[in-house]
Amino acid sequence: MRINKELLEKPWTAGWIIHPEGPACDFGVFHFRKKLHFRKVPRFFIIHVSADNRYRLFVNGKSVSRGPCRGDLNRWFFETVDIARYLHAGDNVIAAVVWNFGTYRPIAQITFQTRFLLQGNSEKERIADTRQGNGWNSFYNKGYAPYMEGMETSFFIAVGPGEKIDGNLYPWGWEKEEFDDSCWQDVRKSFPRALPREDKTWGGVSYLVPRPIPFMVEERGFFKKAVLSGGVEVPDDFICGRKELVVPPESSVSLILDNGVMTTAYPEMEISGGKGASVTACYAESMRKGGEKGNRNEVAGKTISGISDCFMPDGGEGRVFSPLWWRAFRYVQVKIVTGRETLRIKKFTYLYTGYPFREKGSFKSDDGELKKIWNAGWRTARLCAHETYLDCPYYEQLQYVGDTRIQALISLYVGGDDRLMKKAIREFSDSRMPDGLTLSQYPGYYLQVIPPFSLIWINMLNDYYRFRNDRAFVREMLSCVRSVLHWFEERLDAKTGLLGPLPWWNFVDWAEEYKGGVSPGAEEGNSSVVSLLFVNSLLDAAEMEAALGDFVNAARYKKLAGKIKKAVMEHCRDERKGLLADTPAKKHFSQHANVLAVLTDTLPRKKHHAVMKRVLDDRSIIQCTYYFQYYLHQAVNKAGLGDRYISLLEPWRKMLSMGLTTFAEKPEPTRSDCHAWSAHPNVNLLAIVCGISPAEPGFKSVRIEPHLGPLERVEGSMPHPYGNIKVKVKKVCGGISAEITLPKGLDGIFVYGKTAIALKPGKQVLKGVK
Repeated sequence: MRINKELLEKPWTAGWIIHPEGPACDFGVFHFRKKLHFRKVPRFFIIHVSADNRYRLFVNGKSVSRGPCRGDLNRWFFETVDIARYLHAGDNVIAAVVWNFGTYRPIAQITFQTRFLLQGNSEKERIADTRQGNGWNSFYNKGYAPYMEGMETSFFIAVGPGEKIDGNLYPWGWEKEEFDDSCWQDVRKSFPRALPREDKTWGGVSYLVPRPIPFMVEERGFFKKAVLSGGVEVPDDFICGRKELVVPPESSVSLILDNGVMTTAYPEMEISGGKGASVTACYAESMRKGGEKGNRNEVAGKTISGISDCFMPDGGEGRVFSPLWWRAFRYVQVKIVTGRETLRIKKFTYLYTGYPFREKGSFKSDDGELKKIWNAGWRTARLCAHETYLDCPYYEQLQYVGDTRIQALISLYVGGDDRLMKKAIREFSDSRMPDGLTLSQYPGYYLQVIPPFSLIWINMLNDYYRFRNDRAFVREMLSCVRSVLHWFEERLDAKTGLLGPLPWWNFVDWAEEYKGGVSPGAEEGNSSVVSLLFVNSLLDAAEMEAALGDFVNAARYKKLAGKIKKAVMEHCRDERKGLLADTPAKKHFSQHANVLAVLTDTLPRKKHHAVMKRVLDDRSIIQCTYYFQYYLHQAVNKAGLGDRYISLLEPWRKMLSMGLTTFAEKPEPTRSDCHAWSAHPNVNLLAIVCGISPAEPGFKSVRIEPHLGPLERVEGSMPHPYGNIKVKVKKVCGGISAEITLPKGLDGIFVYGKTAIALKPGKQVLKGVK
């Protein structure tokens, strides 16, 4: 949908508007309406919409847009919508609900003040512009309040409040044409002006940028079953919405619904009657007994607690209660306390929401459980992808660098969609602090720094460079790359050549022996692990700098990486153990240090195989948990042990046996049941087992090097910008046969053992490869 070029370069004719009496920055929910009359429905009627914090837009009672896409003041996004198909001849109404959660807002929500903006794309649409005196009026909805009761307090929760909605104060039908808004108030304009980011003449507090990603999907969903109830009999057809749940007057009842799998959704409860009642919905990933989750499918003897909403019916018919922001849940407990009226819940369903990824990649084999791992991993990745990537949908909803790198690779391997990845890379670049580091999570108002994550951001940019032919974007990001590397270079210890003491939170992994996730030496100085993370980023940066023509910087980064590798070997190599220690004191040995030594070629290549065998088999050294096992598996493959990969998936098989439907943050006991950094089997089943990877930057050609391990046959497909890459491999008589299909315009190489075979576009059958 084409945006008027003037709106990208000059101040808008529309202006930000606010309610004349509502709080500017505190918790508040507001409604805005504008009437339009058409003698004839226009073919197009394109508008651009934004708000602070958020909005939902309706045209003649139909929901047409939610937003704005989450960003920051430097890039405040607006949505573009053609509403012509929602209009009709005669009177029409554009309506929006706008909210600001104030001090209760999610950490990811950056804000200036409550406000709403709508701009017509051309002269004919500007009759809809938000301006004082242009027919817009507003209502301050005091039926909303933050609801914090029942909130878990033992874990860090950063997603914003539950919501209390008092139906007695709610303006039911406010979004429809026939609603009487005669008592609403005229809007007031808000300063400063509405300015696009490319406007070079005005100053402001936020700058408007077109939404760079598609709208979130919304799909109707139904709970699987009611697992517990007290004080009421739940009809069999209530779950599917065909029969209502009736609660008599003066009753106190509860029921627990199981969705069967984790989801992220807007719950919708349709209630009739029940004036004076309260209905509370508590959402949870799982139920607990004594603080332990146990098998997620088991509910007997367990309780539920967590984020909750409270609905207070006004006694009207067909009142639909739904929170403004979506919830993450598998289980929902509904508690109902009625007054003097019977309450009828006509339906309790939900709208699943998330980034509209399509599952273009695929994997199957003769081990059926691997498909279950694939499905759970893809569900995990989808629930952790909305307007940004999320570390977890229940507790934080924050976009962290370490999580995002793995999530972005899943997006490429399974979804073939790089838009959210590109948005994330840019956002982390925009988060850069004056000293050169990026923030650990962004967007957000919480200034948290994890220096190793700034290094991993460089690795993520290199992933984009390898998988997409977009050098202009990579070049744009290089200034941030250089500032991050400069920060680390300044902190090298002149005596040892390793990194010295580092400030901030130097998280590496949730290994039990790493206090707070920090590897030994990271804070005190001389950590081989963080030093090798630095090396890894130097090498990735050198590759990108050389490709884009800065050979001086590329050579300097390679030279510096070589010096640090030499220092690591000199100070941390333990000849007796045949491993690298985490520090020169050689008291701690970890998989992490040795994995990075292999990935960076700090260890000579001829030693990779033996070292990684030791790393896998020696349980006395510090073990990687789910997050860092992504790097472990990459090192296993690089060391020529790719056939062992399938055996390394036991933790994922165990999670499935524990009833998880998504993958957890870390081994039991875990906080989060849905953490996308643990979904990396969806990358490696294609990258290691099927063996699909870029053979050169920009994915201009492909390398296919399968590792079946104990499997007899595998079949996989990966989306490429030219089309899908398809791989079928099966074992035959001491070797393999393969069927490879490449899209038009893509060639590559097939590697198995010492055999290398050139591949061309189209289908080719390889027989008896040994």
